[in-house]
Amino acid sequence: MRRLFSTFAHGWPGAALFLLRLVTGIALIDRGGTGLWGWPPIHLAVPCAVALAAAILLIIGLWTPIAGTLVAAVEAWTVFSQPGDPWIYILLGALGAALALLGPGAWSVDARLFGWKRLDIRSRKN
Repeated sequence: MRRLFSTFAHGWPGAALFLLRLVTGIALIDRGGTGLWGWPPIHLAVPCAVALAAAILLIIGLWTPIAGTLVAAVEAWTVFSQPGDPWIYILLGALGAALALLGPGAWSVDARLFGWKRLDIRSRKN
């Protein structure tokens, strides 16, 4: 993860990334939950289940680049496979791609697991 992001944004940018992850995750949970309601066919249930799993990962900030890429791929597939208005799928796919490229921010599990650590080295006293 450190190879993808040299720093994890702190302060207001970190709060903005947390808000972006939270809003995107809630929208994906709403869309995925309504898509799974009432035992849909398997070709409709799989993208909704993947979107739900990616939404949970985005909200907690774990494996954010992978979850964002999954969201972008699932939403791009949904744009071309589902009839009706595609704009909500385009919006969610763009948000997933943006989160995959921007990273999780300081308020995430990724930052705790893969972020830079501060080591305090104390001098030896003989």
